[in-house]
Amino acid sequence: MSASENGFPDLRWGRGDTKAARAGQWAVSTKPGSWIVRTMVPIDRWILKKSNGRYTALGPFGSPLLLLTSTGSRSGLARTTPLVYLLNDEEILVVGSNFGQAHHPAWSTNLVVHPEAMVTIGGVVYKVTARLLEGEEREQGWNMFEEAARPYQVYGTRTDRTIRVFSLQRAG
Repeated sequence: MSASENGFPDLRWGRGDTKAARAGQWAVSTKPGSWIVRTMVPIDRWILKKSNGRYTALGPFGSPLLLLTSTGSRSGLARTTPLVYLLNDEEILVVGSNFGQAHHPAWSTNLVVHPEAMVTIGGVVYKVTARLLEGEEREQGWNMFEEAARPYQVYGTRTDRTIRVFSLQRAG
């Protein structure tokens, strides 16, 4: 485990350079594979919560995962979602790819309305403030995800919407 300059850990279960990891990335980039993962999100959320963000139902494929707890844009209730993240110097990047579906994921709308949130990584909770990236910053962040994992290259071709990219920085 390594950490970015601000101390966010780069926590990965397994390695992303194995044959199994590459096969998993290929599968998730297909429509049936995306559907399977979407249907597993509630199970994955439960496993991640029970393991304090250490383990996932999707297996040890080397993707860094966090639990994002945001405030519901309409309900005002706490909402927790497992997400892949990337470290970028003093920030965490997350994307609202929603597997390339036509609509933005609810968690991304929550962050637009209520940018104060929490992330859990490896059992440690961090208070963060989200910032929706735009223009060149957004393109740079999106390119980082496309380079990191094949599914993002495919998700970007499935939708006409601009996929949201957020910077999460430590609050306070």
